[in-house]
Amino acid sequence: MTAAHFDPWSPAFVAHPYDAYAALRDEGAVHFYEPTGQWLVPRYADVSALLRDRRLGRTYTHRFGHEEFGRSAPDPAHEPFHTLNDHGLLDLEAPDHTRIRRLVAKAFTPRMVAALQPTVARLADDLVTGLLADGGGDLVAAVAEPLPVAVIAEMLGVPEGDRPLLRPWSAAITGMFELNPSEETARRAVRASTEFSDYLRALIRARRTTPGDDLVSALVQVADGTDVLSEQEMVSTCVLLLNAGHEATVNTTGNGWWALFRNPGELARLRGAVDELLPTAVEELMRHDTPLQMFERWVLDDIEIDGTTVPRGSEVALLFGSANRDPARFADPDRLDVGRTDNPHITFGAGIHFCLGAPLARMELTESYGALLRRAPGMRLLREPVWQPGYVIRGLEELAVEI
Repeated sequence: MTAAHFDPWSPAFVAHPYDAYAALRDEGAVHFYEPTGQWLVPRYADVSALLRDRRLGRTYTHRFGHEEFGRSAPDPAHEPFHTLNDHGLLDLEAPDHTRIRRLVAKAFTPRMVAALQPTVARLADDLVTGLLADGGGDLVAAVAEPLPVAVIAEMLGVPEGDRPLLRPWSAAITGMFELNPSEETARRAVRASTEFSDYLRALIRARRTTPGDDLVSALVQVADGTDVLSEQEMVSTCVLLLNAGHEATVNTTGNGWWALFRNPGELARLRGAVDELLPTAVEELMRHDTPLQMFERWVLDDIEIDGTTVPRGSEVALLFGSANRDPARFADPDRLDVGRTDNPHITFGAGIHFCLGAPLARMELTESYGALLRRAPGMRLLREPVWQPGYVIRGLEELAVEI
């Protein structure tokens, strides 16, 4: 079976991958894709099960050496990126993942997230005020991008004057998560990894001396008996919170408003009952056009998917965007339904790597959409947007609107 419909470097595919996903689901449960050497998994049931399957892992180095696993060691020139990435929760397996997540959860608590709600609401309202004052503009640049960066910076305790550094660092680092990244992408990621790590190490040293009520101070102080987070683990945790948190929120905001503009009946329905429908609408917009289209896992032991054996040493590409549109799980899945209640989307993943920041992301999206729906009820699209070239993390270059 081939994956002829799958073309992640095509602008047309990136703009609308859903017809190709439907063809992949119809043709089979798993497809080998030669250009990346991955096994594509497009169906909801398989994606959901494999996210929880401990025969797969985000890394393999806890069990195998590179040569033993049939893989090449990373380029030594890229070491700063890999050191940063490999100590983050998203790319760890047990027992390291279990230990670090337990410690981080002691600092990044539901109470801390809940306490951010007034700040998130104020920041969202201020950004919408600016958009209204300008009579419109680029919704991505004016609202979607600055909100999650400001929230994470506030949570980490990054001084306001340093906050413009965060978005460029994050964008450079996450470029490495795309398929077959170029050497120039790698160089940018390495430089950003070094600069961001150095910045956070200095911030951590300052909080050891003068702790505050921010997350960095909490991470410095957290302990489980004699177990504490290393400085590298703290740095990687902070970077992951920024990268994963803001990329998801930025692109769910842009992609979601583009979906609403394309579905004026649903937009009018939502505007007419914001308080009632906003919770289900946020979940539906995350499902309908998820920002993370693909999540990759290594096969640590042979697995079988619908009769096809995928051998140890392979890499599977779990297609979240396809799974979230699978008619075997979602009724009329291509239809945007802001009141959809049966909606177990996997936008935040599942299993041990379920998104730690999901409650914060939901809060940011609720406040952002709520402010725009209530305060800019006549907001309309000026022109069809252009998509960024990335496929794995998929979002718009801009979304031009008029108030």
